[in-house]
Amino acid sequence: MSEGRSLPPAPPGSRPARPVTEVAVGILVQPDGRYLLAQRPPGKPYAGYWEFPGGKIEVGETVEAALARELEEELGIDVEECERWHTLEHDYPHAYVRLYFCKVTSWRGEPHGREGQAFSWQSLPVDVTPLLPAAIPVLELLAAD
Repeated sequence: MSEGRSLPPAPPGSRPARPVTEVAVGILVQPDGRYLLAQRPPGKPYAGYWEFPGGKIEVGETVEAALARELEEELGIDVEECERWHTLEHDYPHAYVRLYFCKVTSWRGEPHGREGQAFSWQSLPVDVTPLLPAAIPVLELLAAD
């Protein structure tokens, strides 16, 4: 299976040849600098791969609203503070995605896998594998921050 490739966001006015799936992604940051990674559940593309949690943006939703909804659905937490950080596009074999990464620095509740997925608080460099291909450049950006 091809891993795909990560690209910077397309210039304004240009469009990829495939439909774009817009995705809100949360980088939950602990005060000690650890990040939350979740494992993709069985039945989804790249099942078993580790990623930052999040999901598709629904029509009419802002990135922040979609992220808050997805993190509540997946992890049972309520986002209190988040800030858009980087946008990245990735061409997977199954979908072309535009990923809006947000740093989440405050939330209510203790994260737990509501969809049965495993998760892990990680420091850089991370020690979980395999990583979802689009997560790799984000970890490199976090290391450079």
